[in-house]
Amino acid sequence: MKLENKVVLITGAGGGIGQAAVRKFVAEGAKVMLADLGTEDTQQLVNELGSEHCACVAVDVSQDDQVENMVNACVKTFGGIDVFVANAGVEGEIGDIMSTDVSNLDKVLAVNVRGVWLGLHYVIPVMRDGGGGSIMITSSGAGVQGSPNTACYNASKHAVIGLMRCAALEVAQFGIRVNTVNPGAVETRMMTSIEDGFTEAGAGDFRALVEAGTPLGRYGQPEEIANMMVFLGSDDSSYCTGSVYMVDGGNAT
Repeated sequence: MKLENKVVLITGAGGGIGQAAVRKFVAEGAKVMLADLGTEDTQQLVNELGSEHCACVAVDVSQDDQVENMVNACVKTFGGIDVFVANAGVEGEIGDIMSTDVSNLDKVLAVNVRGVWLGLHYVIPVMRDGGGGSIMITSSGAGVQGSPNTACYNASKHAVIGLMRCAALEVAQFGIRVNTVNPGAVETRMMTSIEDGFTEAGAGDFRALVEAGTPLGRYGQPEEIANMMVFLGSDDSSYCTGSVYMVDGGNAT
């Protein structure tokens, strides 16, 4: 197993991609701490997979003290952190810059950027003291290109690529690798929310437009994103850092 006896901390673990990642990491032998806003969904997954393999903790990733508590809980439960998946994120409202209230920007940046920064801030010292590890940040296809009516989300996903590139340079000396995983359209609650937002804005069948513009012609599955996360968390990617890994069906080409 690629991750036997490794400890993995995943934020946004109750979402579609998060749950798929938890299952994949556990299947590869890892001990996994599931972090999300609440514990209802994550506790069900812990019950299913077994408390010997995983545990859960509630966290608002935008709150400094809660992120510190999350990291401490992982260390207390499993003894350290070998892999950190900064996966928590929100999509925000659909709307152009002129009509969108600045509160939407603040909310999206608080979770998608501040939350990632706080995770790095508290996880890196643990990994450094443990002799190294792998960090991956969930960015998006929206992190490498623009699109109308999603400026807040796109800006946040561009920003975490910048955080990744800076962190990768800072922590290479400690044997820590940092990369981003950039999903395209994936079958998740978030994607359904984005579809609904565009439909309400009069964009028509948003899914059909996305699929028509994707070379592979379909949405991705959460498990396909999780496969990339397992690769980046394992020693198979031991010479990979500071990079953007697209999992988008060719949409960004």
